[in-house]
Amino acid sequence: MAQQVHIFDTTLRDGEQVPGCKLNTKEKLELALQLEALGVDIIEAGFPISSPGDFESVEQISKAVKYATVCGLSRAVQKDIETAAQALKYAKRPRIHTGIGTSDYHIRSKFNATREEILQRAVQAVKWARNFTDDVEFYAEDAGRTENAYLATVIEAVIKAGATVVNIPDTTGYCLPHQYGEKIAYLKNHVSNIDRAIISCHCHNDLGLATANAIAGVINGARQIECTINGLGERAGNTSLEEVVMILQQHKDLGFYTQVHTQQLNPMSREVAEVMRMPVQPNKAIVGSNAFSHSSGIHQDGFLKDAQTYEIINPEEVGAEGSKIVLTARSGRSALAYRFQKLGYQYNRNDIDILYQAFLKIADKKKEVEESDLQVLAQAYQSEPVTA
Repeated sequence: MAQQVHIFDTTLRDGEQVPGCKLNTKEKLELALQLEALGVDIIEAGFPISSPGDFESVEQISKAVKYATVCGLSRAVQKDIETAAQALKYAKRPRIHTGIGTSDYHIRSKFNATREEILQRAVQAVKWARNFTDDVEFYAEDAGRTENAYLATVIEAVIKAGATVVNIPDTTGYCLPHQYGEKIAYLKNHVSNIDRAIISCHCHNDLGLATANAIAGVINGARQIECTINGLGERAGNTSLEEVVMILQQHKDLGFYTQVHTQQLNPMSREVAEVMRMPVQPNKAIVGSNAFSHSSGIHQDGFLKDAQTYEIINPEEVGAEGSKIVLTARSGRSALAYRFQKLGYQYNRNDIDILYQAFLKIADKKKEVEESDLQVLAQAYQSEPVTA
């Protein structure tokens, strides 16, 4: 039987940390409601103690969201946790997300502490949070570079203290997929009470491996993925929501599913890009403008014979406008005939052979041959057949 992977969306928290992507309360609230309609399980609404505006945003989202869990971030600081709890007091399903760095880089350089002191602070933070809610997530920041044995000690202690979700962030995007997967497997095999908590993946994209690492984590026992729309986030970004959702949907043999309504992925992507003023790169998987575009003649010919030769996802399945046959100097005769047919022109093979030579002259001068160019070609050919 397929198992659910919970989708924890942090577009409104980690995604908003991208320079220039700051959102006001109204924008955050609108996006939160759309994320709930998208079908995400948890919405990380913000970091309440960071500013009055973020506190208000978390509070307003808590009031408005009906079904999804609403989460507020905090450090392992009592005031942070109390403030998060206050901001979440109207939430129907509140979660406090608290934690601390566990790698030696963080322990020594950031906290000037010892491993034992960090362990005590981690446990205390979870106990404080449990005073306000039964749903407490603990993050072990920089878990990707934390020694596995010490990480397991911390995770076992925070679960004992009451953590219901344990977040294993690859904060710097350092891990290779097999390393991250092995880390999750290590926790599954060495934390005696791991069955009492959900393991969560929070992967960054500094080496372009966030999606691969998150999937490796799920394969090895994680059941929550923390991600953002369009992969937004600190530095090179976070795990992309649309990518992990569609990987799990396409590879049903893995035995996992999500509650995300995939037909809303492209509309949601466009909305986030507009509101956060952060355009999506054209070659972005699933939601990029070129994700379903074909310009190579070999690809176009195969696609026109059977779309599955070059498309593993139906564009409608992810709310895209449809597949596109883009005419360039690399395009072939079948693509040209197809585009003419779309304009209402029926040409035989001989016609296309003649038109193709004229088409190439235009294509060599332009990056893309537009519909208007085809109309001119067709009209010229009707009045007087074009010659090579």
